[in-house]
Amino acid sequence: MSTIVSVASAVPAFCATQTQIKAAFRPLFALDGRRLDAAMAFFDNAEVQTRHSVLSLAEIGRPRTLTETMSVYAKHARTLAEQVGRESLRRAGVDAAEIDLIITVSCTGVMIPSLDAALIEILGLRTDVRRLPITELGCVGGAAAVARAHDYLRGQAHGRVLVIAVELPSLSLQSSDVSPDSVVSAAIFGDGAAAVVMVGAGVMPNEAAPGPPAIRVQGTLSHTIPASTYALGFDLHDDGFHAVLSKDVPGLLHGVIGPLVKRLAADAGFAPEDLTAFVLHPGGKKVLGAVEDALGLRRDDTRPSWDVLRDYGNQSSASVLFVLERWMTSHRPAAGSRGVMAAFGPGLTAELLLLQWA
Repeated sequence: MSTIVSVASAVPAFCATQTQIKAAFRPLFALDGRRLDAAMAFFDNAEVQTRHSVLSLAEIGRPRTLTETMSVYAKHARTLAEQVGRESLRRAGVDAAEIDLIITVSCTGVMIPSLDAALIEILGLRTDVRRLPITELGCVGGAAAVARAHDYLRGQAHGRVLVIAVELPSLSLQSSDVSPDSVVSAAIFGDGAAAVVMVGAGVMPNEAAPGPPAIRVQGTLSHTIPASTYALGFDLHDDGFHAVLSKDVPGLLHGVIGPLVKRLAADAGFAPEDLTAFVLHPGGKKVLGAVEDALGLRRDDTRPSWDVLRDYGNQSSASVLFVLERWMTSHRPAAGSRGVMAAFGPGLTAELLLLQWA
């Protein structure tokens, strides 16, 4: 096993309500009255109340070159990554120099050298720290990074891993693109960052650390749905990223999530009924609803996911880590409880982890 000993999250300074964002975008979309009203209905029905951005409302949606966008991305990605990295280390009671592997996750910007390289000096990591940047997994990236950290720690029992996910989807909101995919993206995505510190089985979590008790990872499972690469992702153009969000995504996930959870539990010798906590990526109202329906869950069973969607929108790879933080702190189940962490992204891929609360 490996152990999650801390989670920390952060959002940028600019915050707006869904009503304010809708009002700002309404004059930007080149649509006639009826089509514009239909587009605005996405904002009303998204179950999102507030979102954060590295840009002010006046700047969101303004045409930019890819060069300009990546410059803004690099500046703010470093700032947010440092913030959550330092806080997660503090909560874990782990010194930066003790980290053996750093995994950085982002799909909303590109840096070469990658973000993890910059963080070596920013955070004070060792120069021999192993680096793994994950750049193209989209919304599934946060869960996938925790799973890959677990894989590493199975072979390095005395290892320590820092995972940092930074996503700035506001930089990819294209007012010139009035496709349904673009409009839905504008209605649900927000900026944020989160970090996780994990240790191997040979490392005793620091009992004096200020964070809550740990969560153990007992198994992982990846699954890519055949013939589904069309369903989710980005198209890259001269003016930046353009969202691809097929209406098929909820149905595709509904068809596989039940058997995947059953297999994940069975591989560890449990029944699906033994799972009582569900750390689900809040990809959107229809995605959450489809997963709930497939697993026979009520909204109360997945309340932290809905709360994160309401308060922050979909923050791509960072979102499931925001949800994990709530399951670790304010919504923490009883010691010994088992659950599943699941996120979904381009591929169409699902990443699942079996968890047990200490």
